[in-house]
Amino acid sequence: MVRFKSKYDVCLLIPCYNNQAGLEKSLQSVKYKPGNLLVVIVDDGSDIPVTIDPLFRGGQEWPVQLIRLPENRGITVALNAGLAWIFEHLSCNYIARLDCGDYCHPDRFYEQVAYLQQRPDVDLVGSWCYFENPATGERYRYTTPVCHTAIKRAMHFRNVFIHPTVLLRAGLFQKVGYYPTDYPCAEDYALFWKIIKHTETHIIGKFLLICEYNEQGISLKNRGKQLESRMRIVNTFGANLIFKYINALKMKILMKIPYSAILFIKKKLS
Repeated sequence: MVRFKSKYDVCLLIPCYNNQAGLEKSLQSVKYKPGNLLVVIVDDGSDIPVTIDPLFRGGQEWPVQLIRLPENRGITVALNAGLAWIFEHLSCNYIARLDCGDYCHPDRFYEQVAYLQQRPDVDLVGSWCYFENPATGERYRYTTPVCHTAIKRAMHFRNVFIHPTVLLRAGLFQKVGYYPTDYPCAEDYALFWKIIKHTETHIIGKFLLICEYNEQGISLKNRGKQLESRMRIVNTFGANLIFKYINALKMKILMKIPYSAILFIKKKLS
């Protein structure tokens, strides 16, 4: 049994649903100062319960807290359950995100923590990333604006912060709240909009993460919900009327285009 300290630099929050192998792969990529990072895994009612035993193989112990939800409730509930446990049981400077199957660059946490330490005015930092199909090895780059002013403008048209790339100051959640529950499949986009209206943000212009994607695993039903939520989010939080109109038009067009075509365009542009 791992004994937890009362204070950590980083708490790494990972929701998991029926993806034990992806969880193990992702944690193998995590590098940071020994004893200064705690992993909080939320098992969102997996059919076969997640186990942390494989994480202790080879003599290397990860400080891990496993939270089990009795049934599958979705990522928003899982993330908020993890945040609630963190704030109830310990203290940390930063909260990071990672999804099962994604792979961190060895310098990811060192660079992101160093940036926030050097910039006390910034509360949220992300990075560029690769999207990779694990079955084929095919990948494309996801790049974004890096400075806060450009980020605010670009957020009208896409989510600049890829969720598993982010590191946030823990105190930020006390100011803006947890993940909103009224924007299905776009809870992260809504949270980031709340944050950019409250504080400075930044993107590190380096590829510090590989995000796993599966073309066959894209749910058209969920994609439709996500696009509808994205349209409502920009309409609620956006500041530029013209940008809000363009975003609404973009979302309606995307609803009519197969995701395979969108993915093809992304690869070509990358």
